[in-house]
Amino acid sequence: MKLLVILGPNLNMVGIRKKEVYGTISAEEINRMIVDYANAKGVQCDVFQSNHEGELIDKIHSTLNSYDGVIINPGAYTHYSYALRDAIECVAEVPFVEVHMSDISKREDFRKISVTEPVCVKQIMGYGEKSYLKAIDYLYEVLDA
Repeated sequence: MKLLVILGPNLNMVGIRKKEVYGTISAEEINRMIVDYANAKGVQCDVFQSNHEGELIDKIHSTLNSYDGVIINPGAYTHYSYALRDAIECVAEVPFVEVHMSDISKREDFRKISVTEPVCVKQIMGYGEKSYLKAIDYLYEVLDA
């Protein structure tokens, strides 16, 4: 099984930005934790981060016939990027799980709406860095079934 984790804008600043929301663990440590966790389950996992919408769209398109499943934290694009939503919809045969470290339903009003969630098979939020691990577990069970 091969999974991809896609991280959107500013997620390279986790551990630096808003520590009270995102925690103090660095992005590099979280990425390493994700890969190590997946590998321990016998799953190959790649992590890709970009602050640029077009690069994220290109990466989403590239998942077709390359990955069994994708975990995506679109960052702020969650709330308004219909381009990311459409890109995920283009590769609908690849299951996407939307992940957020914080519980977006309890944040600012503009963060409560996700335009990408309807084209994902599941949304996991509010578990900090463990949100990514829960998504790996979910895809592992769904894809292995």
